[in-house]
Amino acid sequence: MDRKLLEILVCPLCKGPLVHDEEAQELVCKADRLAYPIRDDIPVMLEDEARRLADDEEV
Repeated sequence: MDRKLLEILVCPLCKGPLVHDEEAQELVCKADRLAYPIRDDIPVMLEDEARRLADDEEV
């Protein structure tokens, strides 16, 4: 995942910062508790494609 791209990407819902989870290949919004998938090095920034984080799941 390109570092420069990571610096400018924000959550499409709240415009907040995203955390790159390299192991899970996801960009996580802590505020909305959503994880956006990264497929073939391309972040999929669609709410319908995002995974809701479990209540006990930490980032």
